[in-house]
Amino acid sequence: MLGYVTVGTNDLKHAGEFYDKICAEFGVGRMMDFDTFIAWGTPGGGCGIAATKPFDGQPATVGNGVMAAFQADSKEQVDKVYALAISLGAKDEGPAGPRGDTFYAGYFRDPDGNKLNVFTMTG
Repeated sequence: MLGYVTVGTNDLKHAGEFYDKICAEFGVGRMMDFDTFIAWGTPGGGCGIAATKPFDGQPATVGNGVMAAFQADSKEQVDKVYALAISLGAKDEGPAGPRGDTFYAGYFRDPDGNKLNVFTMTG
């Protein structure tokens, strides 16, 4: 099973501010914080997320077809996190709402263009 997902960033300070607020909605904060890498989650907990400047020194780019998803506890939490992300400068990739009978999700891109999702299973 996954331990954490890493997204690239060209502005770690800005990414840190963005993910601090998003991750706080899930009750987690930074568990690692270095000059080139920040990780959020709970040691020994579920899958976390990290933002990093690329190790090779090249600019961070987004992967086509790559997406990380935050699992929410409710539709209300999906709505709240999606709205928060948009208010923090995220780009809409599909507003929060039902996708089929048992999946409720909102899609957005972080300030670096990484595609993210917040979802809950409803059935």
